[in-house]
Amino acid sequence: MTSKSSYKVCEGIPVPRGAAWDGRGTNFALFSEHATRVELCLFDSTGKREIERIALPEYTNQIWHGYIEGVMPGTPYGFRVHGPYDPRNGLRFNANKLLLDPYATAHLGRLKWEPPIFGYTLETGDDTTFDTRDSAQFVPKCLVVDPAFDWSGQPGHLNRLRVGWDETVLYELHVKGFTRTHPALPDNLRGTYEGLGRPEIVDYVRSLGVTSIELLPIHTFVTDSHLHALKLTNYWGYNSIGFFAPDPRYAATPRRALQEFKEMVARYHDAGIEVILDVVYNHTAEGNELGPTLSFKGIDNPSYYRLLPSNPRYYINDTGTGNTVNVSHPRVLQMVCDSLRYWVEQTHVDGFRFDLGTILAREPNGFDNKSGFLKAVCQDPVLSMTKLIAEPWDIGPGGYQVGGFPPGWTEWNDKFRDTVREFWKGGGTARELSTRLMASPDLFDHQGRRPWASINFVTAHDGFTLNDLVSYDEKHNLENGEGNRDGSAHNHSWNCGVEGPTTDETINALRCRQRRNLLATLLLAQGTPMLLAGDEFGRTQLGNNNAYCQDNTLSWVDWSLLEANAPLHDFTRHLIALRKRYPILRRNLFLTSRTDEELDVRDLTWVNANGSEMDADAWKDSRTRCFGMLLDGRAQFTGIRQRGHEATILILFNDHYEACNFRIPTSSGGDTWTLVLDTAREMPPGENEAAETQQSESLRTIGARSIQVFVLQQSEA
Repeated sequence: MTSKSSYKVCEGIPVPRGAAWDGRGTNFALFSEHATRVELCLFDSTGKREIERIALPEYTNQIWHGYIEGVMPGTPYGFRVHGPYDPRNGLRFNANKLLLDPYATAHLGRLKWEPPIFGYTLETGDDTTFDTRDSAQFVPKCLVVDPAFDWSGQPGHLNRLRVGWDETVLYELHVKGFTRTHPALPDNLRGTYEGLGRPEIVDYVRSLGVTSIELLPIHTFVTDSHLHALKLTNYWGYNSIGFFAPDPRYAATPRRALQEFKEMVARYHDAGIEVILDVVYNHTAEGNELGPTLSFKGIDNPSYYRLLPSNPRYYINDTGTGNTVNVSHPRVLQMVCDSLRYWVEQTHVDGFRFDLGTILAREPNGFDNKSGFLKAVCQDPVLSMTKLIAEPWDIGPGGYQVGGFPPGWTEWNDKFRDTVREFWKGGGTARELSTRLMASPDLFDHQGRRPWASINFVTAHDGFTLNDLVSYDEKHNLENGEGNRDGSAHNHSWNCGVEGPTTDETINALRCRQRRNLLATLLLAQGTPMLLAGDEFGRTQLGNNNAYCQDNTLSWVDWSLLEANAPLHDFTRHLIALRKRYPILRRNLFLTSRTDEELDVRDLTWVNANGSEMDADAWKDSRTRCFGMLLDGRAQFTGIRQRGHEATILILFNDHYEACNFRIPTSSGGDTWTLVLDTAREMPPGENEAAETQQSESLRTIGARSIQVFVLQQSEA
């Protein structure tokens, strides 16, 4: 390391934050309200040897900045930030620790869990001590990046594809896990952005009929220390340390991570498929007062994190991970919004799912659906036009806020998940299920919000896969190293009500039917459905319902199951195609059960098994396990865009362990109904088969624990 800079250094400018290359040199800018000095550290091309240390010469509006002529793309760098080390007052500056730039768009290397990465002397266990060891050789470095990318000739030159919410079908997947074992990919592309963007993968996703892939976190993240000690890995990625950089571990060539990510997005846009990122702005990988000093903690701890007002040595832990990002601070709020805009404007992603979204809407006095963050996003001309999905809960006070986010947002609806699961296990009530089938108006029908504000799901990355949900009575998480105490506690039996001898064959048949029931309920319900990748062909985690730390075949999608479970795959494709074909299944307005007086039709009628309308007694009766949902698309207030494509659809649900005789209701639009789906059958109705029809007022047998869907054939005028 030279004592005198070999580069020409000038004051530069305070914006934009991070490292901005202009073709001649690089401007560096870093926010720190409480620092006394900031040094830029430059490294050789490997990132292992520090070759230059330059004090940023200017400080403007709490931004330290400087322009370094000759610093080119590909240069590894980091910061050392000077200031008081006073943990009892929330200050944890330690210039012996190399820090990541919060605005870095690329990283090099992996974190090594060694004592020097801690600001205090780890061996003492006392966070008020001061550690003088240099951490540079143990931490990742930032890279100066040339942001140029040729989007020309691609749909990706637009920031978004703008798939309508009423048309959206989400598909949640993990970049690595989805492609790691795919037989059509070369070994070096399995588990990478480039592999995910290959035609073999894109074509498969498109063939399903889904409109949008939702990627588990791809922001640079680190493996938690306790997992490292157990020789496990943070596989899901909910432990971010870089909000602007795609994690290099998913790149075929790590230094090209950003380029590969952009190319992947372009390939999905070519196919008409949106890319949505699961983002983690609620906490960082630095943990609590005993955690490492990697970036924010050493740059300006009391600005970036929420600290206990009565004792700022300690962190507010509304996330359960040790710390909580302080989005109430204007510069931190700016960083989060800058990050979101970066991913939209520079990588052309189409939206975001916000992990523990309640945190971002929490001000010091609690959750506020008019919080600074929510207002900033909703008024932003770029962000307000993207898909915004909140996980509306955290472990803090008042943390459960399903339905509480403002207009413009959609939300994961765990009440849909829980109600649907309970119903098909033989619990719950028809009334509870009916509310969820209507897109949960009790939660979302206010302030002009639409049915698609409810993100419906039955399974997600967190929990059992669909196959395991109906196959395991208890979780099997021993490999996580926590004595099987982690993850949700119980699943309970899905084999209740099997008629006759419970042979392996009958139990397996019921499980397969229950998979179809859950998928059908998800994709036939009003609202926005989200499918977990691999559920369409029986992916299993062998009963592990918290596989966050399993970066191995337990979590990776096993593509050999696709052929073994081809009927389930075909059934799922058929369901998605039905949803696309009949807009009445994905309305823009909430169902009302009111009558269109001009046409004398009602948009929604709930039908009892005897063919009559459900009455109060039937709804109250917990024994009501068989009922129908009649959707009439001819009602002029249905909110369907494409006039001329209306349909009248009857969906029959039977959760009883016995078959049910159902009297098909009459309709003024015709009297012949065509069967388009039956979950009691392994295969959907074939195109070359004679259509199965049913007349109004006739009795129809619906099998035990099954769903049937009919479309009314319109009478000739």
